[in-house]
Amino acid sequence: MLHTFDPRQILSVTMILFAIIDILGTIPIIIDLRQRAGHIESEKASFTVLVLMIVFLFVGEELLKVIGLDISSFAIAGSLVIFIIAMEMILGIKFFKEDDIPTTVSIVPLAFPLIAGAGTMTTLLSLKSQYDTANIIVGIVLNTMIVYVVLKNVQLLERLLGKTGLNVVRKAFGVILLAIAIKLFRSNSGL
Repeated sequence: MLHTFDPRQILSVTMILFAIIDILGTIPIIIDLRQRAGHIESEKASFTVLVLMIVFLFVGEELLKVIGLDISSFAIAGSLVIFIIAMEMILGIKFFKEDDIPTTVSIVPLAFPLIAGAGTMTTLLSLKSQYDTANIIVGIVLNTMIVYVVLKNVQLLERLLGKTGLNVVRKAFGVILLAIAIKLFRSNSGL
């Protein structure tokens, strides 16, 4: 099967994943993790994120079939999760409890579940119902590159954006995620 790369789809997927991953909004959490555990291995964390997302993109649908769910049902459920994450970003209220932080943070909890968590995995399957897989993979790779750059330069970004700048970015992407959640719900529920 020949896949054509569609720049519009790639841009759309990249923006959606960028919003749901919210790497800029998690800079304060990443800084806190680094202070508690020491050095964060950016390469290891980024590679883990890439592998997790690509594997889930291909295997996630089969996992759903095993438990008797279709992509539309999962996309609707995912839209509700994305809606809650967006509300967290906009309102600054935490609905999801964060677990204790272990001594190493490159893979757990940084790569999973902070960056490639439930919201990201849900979004990947939701995207699969609307976009070509090749374009989703390009979006995943581009986002992994962004994650790597941010992890490598987290202190610089903190100084450049400041606390107010980080809050503005987080709230702006929260509104974008809210719109994405509504679109996913409408397109998969037949409304």
